[in-house]
Amino acid sequence: MSGHSKWSTIKRQKGVKDAARGAVFTKLGNAVAIAARSGTDPETNFSLRLAIDKAKAANMPIANIQRAIDRQKDKDATQLQEVLYEGYGPGGVAIIVECTTDNINRTYPDVRLAFSKHGGSLAEKGAVAFQFDHRGVIRLEDKGDQVLEAALDAGAEDVVEEDDGSVIYTDPKALNQVRIAFTEAGFKISDAELSYVPKTNVTIEDASTAGKVLRLLDALEDLDDVTNTYVNFDIPEEILAQVS
Repeated sequence: MSGHSKWSTIKRQKGVKDAARGAVFTKLGNAVAIAARSGTDPETNFSLRLAIDKAKAANMPIANIQRAIDRQKDKDATQLQEVLYEGYGPGGVAIIVECTTDNINRTYPDVRLAFSKHGGSLAEKGAVAFQFDHRGVIRLEDKGDQVLEAALDAGAEDVVEEDDGSVIYTDPKALNQVRIAFTEAGFKISDAELSYVPKTNVTIEDASTAGKVLRLLDALEDLDDVTNTYVNFDIPEEILAQVS
């Protein structure tokens, strides 16, 4: 498994900007509302537990989280739906765009425009997704032999060490049990989520293409209906340093 692309690292490093906090809360609230469809108790609904944890990590107020959960109880509220779009960016980069929307007639044109304005194009369903695996992903602040041993004992599929810790990959259905095992073992979990992990990465060799790809991804992430973007590129550090 190739592991996460460079984009996942860049997004973590960028963090949550105060100017975009409202938009971030909207995205997180939508994710909570969608997860609450399968049950409003986070103790028995693991997807909701994950969504709440992400919202809390971004300092989303508890009242906002509860309103998102209560939205599923309100039969008069506009219902949300999850949509996946697939496309290609500059340099042949494969992109999956995960959206949560109450109006697909608004979301699709917005996503299509972002692609077309930044040198990309939407693709037919299935044209891109086969290049990714749907996996559970857990990020730890720890690394070393103890992490590897714990991962094997918990039933994880793979462990990849990064500069700031380790990434644990699991079968989607095993994410909760592996997460619990690491928590009970005393490891510090910084993030746990279901993700689309690229099978192989495209290496971007020049700063111009890298800049175009990153601007496209920024444009997609700026859309209120977009909850996540997944890509299969890698940018060498020396190239990334040249991107303005």
